Amino acid sequence: MTLFNPHDLRNQLPAAHSILGLDPGSKQIGVALSDTALMLASPLTVLARGKMKQMVPQFQTLCRKHEIGGIVVGLPLSLDGSFGPAARAASDWANALSERLGLPACLWDERLSSSAVNRFLVQEADMTRKRRGEVVDKMAAAYMLQGWLDATAA
Repeated sequence: MTLFNPHDLRNQLPAAHSILGLDPGSKQIGVALSDTALMLASPLTVLARGKMKQMVPQFQTLCRKHEIGGIVVGLPLSLDGSFGPAARAASDWANALSERLGLPACLWDERLSSSAVNRFLVQEADMTRKRRGEVVDKMAAAYMLQGWLDATAA
């Protein structure tokens, strides 16, 4: 599948399907899920990062269970907005996953999403470092996905 622009992805979605938001890191992947009305993103889970071939069955299970119609993958642009090596790797990974799942996908700027979530968890939730480590990736995925939902809303 081709990577779509954000608005085209929303227009391609079948009715009553959700979006899977993915924040791929070097060790784990934060996973978030939208509601079927495409208004609200919620943290779902964290998957250990592995080779694509080994991860695809996990994503297929999530997609079947939650009736996923498309995926939004976090794009780690450089702070100045440039497309560096991490962004290229995320783009290649998103394209490969989209192809294997047979689902449309798009990339969404996720700069500073983990920082914003960490700041919230420390200041508002007063969460310990250990507990933050358990939830930050899936919350960052939800933060990123919510940004996409808000920006592409009609």
